[in-house]
Order: sequence, then C-alpha cells, then structure tokens
Amino acid sequence: MTINKTQVISMSTNHAPGQAVASTSAQPSATSPPVTQDLPDLLAAGWCKCWSRREKRPYYFNRFTNQSLWEVPTTVQHDSISDPLGLNAAPVGSPRTTDDSAPRKRSSTEEPTAGLKRGRSEDVTPITPVTPAPRICKVTTEAPFASPTSKHKAPLVAFPVFWNLEVPSNVVAREMPPYLLFPPHPEAELCRAQLTARLRQHYQELCQQREGIDAPRESFNRWMLERKVRDRGTDPMLPSDCEPAVSPSMFREILNDIPIRLSRIKHREDAKRQLFKYAEAAKRMIESRNATPDSRKIVKWNVEDTFNWLRKELSATKEDYLERLDHLRQQCGPHLADVAKESVEGICAKLYHLACEYAQRVRSRHLEILRECNLPPDEVDSVTTSCMEERAVPCHPARLRLPEAPLPRVDLHVESEQACLRHRGEVVRVNQNYLAKLEQLYRLNCTDDSRFEKFLPRVWCMLRRYQTMFGLGAHEGLGLHGALPVSVFEALHRHFDVTFECFASPLNCYFAQYCSAFPDTDGYFGSRGTVLDLFPASGSFEVNPPFGEELMNSMVDHFENLLAASTEPLSFVVFVPEWRDPATPALLRMEESCFKRRQLLVLPFEHEYRHGAQHVCRSEELHIRALHGTAILFLQNDAAYARWGPTPERIRALLEAYRPQGRAPQPAGPADGTAGGDEAGGEESTAPSSAGGTTGSIETGGKLSERKESSDDEWV
Repeated sequence: MTINKTQVISMSTNHAPGQAVASTSAQPSATSPPVTQDLPDLLAAGWCKCWSRREKRPYYFNRFTNQSLWEVPTTVQHDSISDPLGLNAAPVGSPRTTDDSAPRKRSSTEEPTAGLKRGRSEDVTPITPVTPAPRICKVTTEAPFASPTSKHKAPLVAFPVFWNLEVPSNVVAREMPPYLLFPPHPEAELCRAQLTARLRQHYQELCQQREGIDAPRESFNRWMLERKVRDRGTDPMLPSDCEPAVSPSMFREILNDIPIRLSRIKHREDAKRQLFKYAEAAKRMIESRNATPDSRKIVKWNVEDTFNWLRKELSATKEDYLERLDHLRQQCGPHLADVAKESVEGICAKLYHLACEYAQRVRSRHLEILRECNLPPDEVDSVTTSCMEERAVPCHPARLRLPEAPLPRVDLHVESEQACLRHRGEVVRVNQNYLAKLEQLYRLNCTDDSRFEKFLPRVWCMLRRYQTMFGLGAHEGLGLHGALPVSVFEALHRHFDVTFECFASPLNCYFAQYCSAFPDTDGYFGSRGTVLDLFPASGSFEVNPPFGEELMNSMVDHFENLLAASTEPLSFVVFVPEWRDPATPALLRMEESCFKRRQLLVLPFEHEYRHGAQHVCRSEELHIRALHGTAILFLQNDAAYARWGPTPERIRALLEAYRPQGRAPQPAGPADGTAGGDEAGGEESTAPSSAGGTTGSIETGGKLSERKESSDDEWV
C-alpha cells in the first residue's frame, strides 16, 4: 500500500504503544494527541510515532530495529566508502527510494504475499526511551584513513558489547620483523579448509582401521596446537617442518583409548558394562597381536579373573566396579601399550607426512594465484627476513612481507542478528555486533585499505581459518577459544593495569592489543603475532592459554626468560586449569617459580567463561560454568611487583569480579568449563580434581579460595 504525504499515523488509546493505526483523515483522533508524519523516507525506514502512556508524550519507534527515540529521527544515506558494512543503511528489505509511488523490485529474500495475511509489525513491543538499553557498540571516527567527506555514524541497532577497544597499551617490546607468510586469499583459504577436512577424515579412518577405535575427541585440534609450537614450516596452520614426526600428545591420547574408549561413568550399570567391555576387548587384542608369551599370559589371567569376579559379585556397588576397572587397567595397560606402540606411531607419522604434503599444496595454490595476477612468484623464495636493529618500540600489529594478490568479491547479507559472508557458495557467519567490532579493529590497525575494499574478503578468510581450525562438529574446538568474563577483564585493567592479552583472537579479544595464533589473517585486526614471537620489555599482560601441555610448557619457558631479562615493570596474570590428577608440569613449574608472587584458586562450578563461539552463539548461551578449578598465578619481576603487586584489596576485587553476575548456571556440555582449552578427555573424562596438594577452608560469603606465598596455604 502506498502512503501519501497527506496521510496521518495516529495512536488510539485502545492500542498499546507501537500499535499504529493508519487514518486517511487530515485531523487527529479526539482520544489521542495529533501525530503527523510528513517525511515518507522515515516511514520507509520503519519509523512511526507512538504515544507513551507512562510519560504522557509521544516518541518514535522503529519496527525494523526496535529502537526508540524521544526526538525526531534523522535519515542517513548509505555511503559505501565510509560505511562498507551498511550499518547505517535502511534494514534489509526496506524501500531504498523516497518516492513511494516508484516501482520497486522485490528482493530475493521476500516471499510473495498473494493470498496470505500480512504479518503484523505491531506484534513487536517497542522499548520506550526510558527503558535501560544495552551498551551501544561505538565505531571510532578518528581513524587517519576515514573518509574526510563523510562522518561515520554509530549503528542504528543497539547490541551488547563485550570488549573495550579504547584502552591504550602500556607494552613496550622488541621490534618484530615482518612475517614470511602469504597474505590471506579466499581461494587459498578455501583450499586449506578442504585439505584440513580431508586430513581429519584420514585420522578417523586410520584409528578405525588400525586400532578399531574412533579418533579421540578433540585430539586432532590439540595435535595441530602442539605441532605449531615446534613447527618451523611455511604454512600458518598445517604442520610441515617439526621434529619428531610422532606427536607425543597424539600418541598419548590414542594409547589412552586402547583397547576401548572409557566414557563418563554415572551409574552402577555403566561401570559394570564398561568393566566387561574392557576385559573382553583386552583379551581380543592380546590374542590378535604379536605379543610376547609373558604379556599374553598376564593379560589373559587378569581378564579371566575379572570375568569370574563379575559372575560372583552380583551385588557389587559402582565404587567396586570402578576399583576393579582401575586395577585391570593397571595390570593390562602396559602390555597392551607395548603391543600397540608400533601401530600408533605409524598413525602419528602418517598424519604428519600427509600434513606436510597438504601444506605444500596450499603453498602451490598461493603461487598459482600470484601467477594468474601477473605477480612474480619466483621472488617469493628469495625473500628473507632483513636484519633489524634490536630496539624497544611500542608494540605494533603483525606485518607481512610477501606480495599480496588482488582479492575477489565476497558478498554480505544479513539474516536476523547475524551477518553472512559468502564466497563461491561457502558461507561464514558472525553476529552483527562482532562484525562491527571487526570493522573498528580494522580501522585502528589496517594501513593499506583506506577505502575498505579488502575488508570483507579479509574477514571471510579470518572466520574461515578459525572454523577450519576448530572443525565442523557440534561443540568441537570451542574449548580452545573461550575467554574470561568481561567483569574479570575490567578488574584486571582497573587494579593491575592489564592492557594486553597473550592468547586471543579478533573474535574474543577484550583489548585492542593481543597475540593470536594466526598473524597473517589477524594482523589486519590488531594481532601482534604469536606470543612466543613477542619479546616485551615492560607491560602488564593477561594470559589464558589453550590448555595444551606442550604449549603451556613453552609459554612458561618464554615468560621465565622475559622476566629474568627485564628490569622494567613486567607482569603476567596467568589463568590455567587446576589439574592435579596428574598435575600438569607447567602448573608445577609456575608454582615453584621465583617470579611467582601469589596464587589463587577458583573452585569448580563457582565461576564461568565466555563461550568459545561467542561470535555466533545466542546471548543466553554466552556464559558457561567451569567444570574444573582455575588457578590464577601472578608472575612479576621486582619492578612490576612494586607497581602492580597482588595486594589483599586487589585480590578481593578480582575474586569478586569472577563470581557469576546473577546469571542462572548453564548446563555443562562437551565444551563447557574450559577457558583456553578442552579437558584432556572432553566429555569422556571426569572433571579434574582440585583437591590434590591443596589445603585450606572456604572463604566466608563465597566459594572462592586463595593460596598465599607462605608454606601453610591460607584462605582470604
């Protein structure tokens, strides 16, 4: 229906706010204040004038964005240069012309309405301007490459914000040379994603064919994480040059699932069933492999003894079955491991060699793209890192040294609160507020794209890289990408002057300064590269690593060297899982470090983390209760201890910020309860115990605990 300029939108007292009734009369209704709308472009943008019964005055409501204003809204024309994402444009599906009589071509997303009732826009209850609104996502306009002819407006849609990109950095570090990595390209990224998916499938098939088990859950993700700590290859994700070829973490995890994978035991019948299956699988395995006579004899004797016990003990409890299962694993496990050792080493070596082959194919695809764009690929191999003078400078984003090919077009469309980026049929999704965050990070850190022509392709590559890294399974890899709650970051910044994250990404970072796993895709959004390549001389850091033992060990080595070499204030606040059965070497080393100033323990289920897929998940799923305890350690040199020492007041404020902020606890899923990394066994393992080696009592008024430097552990 076409609305003329002479028509009037009026509000009747019988209607709730936001329920506008069209009237062709030029005079307002006698029972409501006159409401005149003389700008058709406001109507086209979804604005209508409503009457607030509570405030006794009119206000303006947008049925597309649910935004409410007391003042008359203004219309903004979309400028593709200053606003490449279209955040200030009219919502998708709204008319683009101010002439209501002009014909409009129907969008492909619109459905024909012939024979159907028109949906009521009045079903959405507007928020009056006095209702508390969430924090608005602001986009800075002070970037040096912003368009001088147009001022960037804040987005019309109000979204909650879980970051603060305006915090300046206090980090001074050794100047980093450019990385010898190819700039991201959608075609090469698509090739890498396809080959990585094929590599995951090979891993599953090798485990099934050689050992008759499924690949351990999250084992592939942890394998890539552990390999990249050692890798010196040219691919930013696939391992291609690291020794030894057999991964210790993958070898350990496969052996742990032999002869069968033990799932979480909840009931008595589950314990009995798993004991029987383990005994049966151990007997079958020892008989079908080339085992020594002694090994075969010991395993068979223990299996027969277990079967006899199961026949006799009909009234055994769950604890009895668990004790018997643990005894059987201790007796048979070493002999089964000796039998399967050669086969498991073959699986690990085969997967590594396939990864090397696939990394070379991705590199070849990059070179092919350069040739197609008439760029000299022969110069790539001759590029070397120039010798740079070692000097301390303010920490800057990662830079790339290799040439970049022109980027193809990436399409953007919006579905509800999510933005969809499409390239050759491959779609990646991100919530609109996180896309606005990426735009702000891009404005702050990118220096070669003032017109935002490369923004969407680079966002697509970055999102596709993390999707490839974590896998496509339900809840897969999310434990490697979790983050601390916003309240904890605020407390760290307020009381310990933390301005930098050592393990983050453009999607889950709180500060604009952070280190991430992929300098090539993340450098345009503020990443300072990998933390093991960062050599700070001063600064205050938050450290929440992915929970991989090899990475955590390398992290401790790096921090110890940095603290020993610096005389300026240098502080690391480390968050790691309180694993005591067995205790992780990295945690034990930090506890014994001469730079440890204090250690805290936050008990399981009494704190939470932000979801690993916070950029696409719903708001009610954002916060996840932790299944294990979290140890917080303060590693500081003398200068940092004098400036940012963990005093009782600061510690109390930090612990208070870690309490769940009045939210109902979310059920713990397979990826729940992990901040930087998954538990060793995921859903198949029990929650790690935090009792081993810990003494003390519960803090009054809460369940947050602290361990001091003294030999006798105390609680605040």
